[in-house]
Amino acid sequence: MNQLSIQNSAQSEAQIIASSGVFQIELLKHAGESDYPQLIEISKSLATEYGEKAVLSKTTIHKYFNKSGSLPFIARYRNEIIGYIIGVPIEVLSHEPWARMDENFGKGNTLYTYAFVIQSEYKGNGYAKMLKRVFLSWASKRENIHYVTGHVINGISAKFTGDIRIVNRVENWQGTGKTFEYYRRDLYTEKSPLKNNPPLITRT
Repeated sequence: MNQLSIQNSAQSEAQIIASSGVFQIELLKHAGESDYPQLIEISKSLATEYGEKAVLSKTTIHKYFNKSGSLPFIARYRNEIIGYIIGVPIEVLSHEPWARMDENFGKGNTLYTYAFVIQSEYKGNGYAKMLKRVFLSWASKRENIHYVTGHVINGISAKFTGDIRIVNRVENWQGTGKTFEYYRRDLYTEKSPLKNNPPLITRT
């Protein structure tokens, strides 16, 4: 029985949400250990801009991707993972002072965009836009979720479509020496389909 459980946990459980030729987006219901190496390798590209904390580990994959209430999607090209986006309940980040200070902390109505990345060689062809659009669409369908928040480099959120508000700015985010802004997207006012694609960015 234990051996069967271990075997099951090694393989990811996913549902294909969108596909176009050799590209597809999957809702990751369970991140299996067989996909850990690809997810970790892709996350390394985030370190320069977002700091070493953005690099995934087996522990953070299990903690965030397999957390109840999380909303993780992966992008595959020819069956290889080339990117991912994951939203986690903001309450999961209770160890972060900025999270506890959010006015919606504890209300169960906010997803924080923990990471968003597409490998550089696959940018510019619409894959990142499709991934972000699927994420926002599914987030808006969750009855209790009214907001999506995230951190981006100062000035980036001005390019976003939708009802966006900058909550605050953080100097020297995660030791990067860069100023980041913490934004909140109001999904409640965006129930109608987005008319414009979300911007192509690395992580929100």
